[in-house]
Amino acid sequence: MAKYLFKARYDAEGAKGLLKEGGSGRRDAVANLAESLGGRLEALYFAFGDDDVYSIVDLPDHASAVALSLTVAASGAGGVSTTVLLTPEDIDAAARKSPQFRPPGG
Repeated sequence: MAKYLFKARYDAEGAKGLLKEGGSGRRDAVANLAESLGGRLEALYFAFGDDDVYSIVDLPDHASAVALSLTVAASGAGGVSTTVLLTPEDIDAAARKSPQFRPPGG
């Protein structure tokens, strides 16, 4: 499975729902969403700043990550952005590759 970082921002309606349901209710909803896609919620944190929620989710593939992101965005309760997380081993594998590239003008 791949890991994804989802950053979410609540709009006014989303904030009202959070006040009504509480943080643990939202955590459970995200866990259920991940499980419905064959994944697992690893961590969820609320935060100050530009983003209100940070969650790390294990999902089987990119299509599942897009489905999760679209489902949250379509709810109308706020916005979400997705970042694919890479392991140190992923970087090791990339560093062992020998791509051929000519820079512009080179």
